Amino acid sequence: MDADSVLEILAALERGGVAVWLDGGWGVYALLGEETRAHGDLDVILAAPDTAELRDALRGLGFATKAGGSATSFVLADASGREVDVHAIEFDARGYGSFALPDGGRWPFPPSAFAGRGTVKGRAVRCLSAEAQVQCHGQGYAPTEKDLSDMERLQERFGVVLPLALCRR
Repeated sequence: MDADSVLEILAALERGGVAVWLDGGWGVYALLGEETRAHGDLDVILAAPDTAELRDALRGLGFATKAGGSATSFVLADASGREVDVHAIEFDARGYGSFALPDGGRWPFPPSAFAGRGTVKGRAVRCLSAEAQVQCHGQGYAPTEKDLSDMERLQERFGVVLPLALCRR
């Protein structure tokens, strides 16, 4: 997934009236304002009621839902192999988000998690905040070298505190 593809996807979503926040690798790159490594997909977060509109907007670019997933977590792919990993969040009236986990639990997001702003090739984009990126990367799986490197960059730039799971030992 290159920067031009990210911008093409974001433009289609914007035309479809779908607001998203970049998460994962592209969310980190947006916060940093630079692409530090190649990335295989685009992770996005959106309000759960907007999933149908997201699917419609990306269908116009040739994306279809891959097998598996759930109503709140699914992958769309096109014929060239581009993938968009979608995470739908329920928001309450105060702006707190909650993501349904496969085990029935809920992953909470404070309103500040959605205050991240960054750029992709100079275009302003919304993304998860540096703090939220660290929280998402620090739980649920063993971080890879690329994860550790990305989190260190966020720490250097934004001063976020890394949990032990994201510190080199």
